[in-house]
Amino acid sequence: MMLEVNYWAVVLATLSTLVIGSIWYTPKVFGRRWAELAKVDLDNLGSAFGAILTTVVVSFITAWVLAIATQTAWAAWGGGYLALALGVGIMLWAGFTAARFITHDAFEGRPPALTLMNISHELVTVVVMALIIGVWPPAGTV
Repeated sequence: MMLEVNYWAVVLATLSTLVIGSIWYTPKVFGRRWAELAKVDLDNLGSAFGAILTTVVVSFITAWVLAIATQTAWAAWGGGYLALALGVGIMLWAGFTAARFITHDAFEGRPPALTLMNISHELVTVVVMALIIGVWPPAGTV
């Protein structure tokens, strides 16, 4: 079976993470509370270049895996591509992202409010990625 990926959708989904993160963690939204809980000094952050570059690379991998997983689900079961993308995205978020955050944060003694804030951010990010991938499936698949 040959799996098709719409790389334009993957790139757009990747870029969407930068938009979501810049809104989510702005001081007027959740940034101040996040900094307080994570013990981050917003006045002494230094260069964000490395963190942004890491975010782009990791977000591309996430979007690419989500696109492949969605295509695999569609090839196996058919149905609506958007609904599959959303379902697959939420399942992957719950089973991998949220579960791992909760486990690591519990062992690291992080505040539950910080964990909730971070996994909520990841859920919004994955849902937006899934929406982009779901409304823009690979040519010839649906």
